[in-house]
Amino acid sequence: MPEATWSKKRERQYEHIKSSQKKRGAGEDRAEEIAARTVNKNRARAGESSTASKTSIRDMSPQKRGGQRSGRGQGPKGPTKDQLYNEAKKRNIEGRSKMTKKQLENALSR
Repeated sequence: MPEATWSKKRERQYEHIKSSQKKRGAGEDRAEEIAARTVNKNRARAGESSTASKTSIRDMSPQKRGGQRSGRGQGPKGPTKDQLYNEAKKRNIEGRSKMTKKQLENALSR
């Protein structure tokens, strides 16, 4: 537990997030960092901390967000199917709603 001011609930939350991150393959240091950041953001949103950034207060909670931003841009597998679909919609490609990701990629590359 990195913070002495955390409640028992926040300690349990920290340990749970840390163990979940380790199961996902994160290293010890990275798991601790993610867990601490998540708990501190939740504390800020709940008004339990003396200082908090605007994004900590106004942004959605880490649990609700759950990775929504992880596919932004183009990762190792390229853009997501939703991103390809939106691009196809902008270009007014017919039949896009029934296309697979691969078909969307092909239609957009023409």
